[in-house]
Amino acid sequence: MTESDQSRIIEMAWEDRTPFEAIETLYGLSEKNVIKLMRSALKPASFRLWRARVSGRNTKHLKLRNPSISRGYCKTQYKYR
Repeated sequence: MTESDQSRIIEMAWEDRTPFEAIETLYGLSEKNVIKLMRSALKPASFRLWRARVSGRNTKHLKLRNPSISRGYCKTQYKYR
């Protein structure tokens, strides 16, 4: 895995609306492997914050996600310049 791929996976893992299934489709990493990557790439305190953030979050799992949410990001997330 390249450094840019790893960086993108970490970015996607931090995003609230990007499900783990999307990461698996694009990069072949299961949720368990994403957790391992995050544990090794982040500082311990940052990893704990991330785990607390994604644990139980409905938008991180397609099966738990509300079917009306069809996009991977919030429409206000990316600002036009």
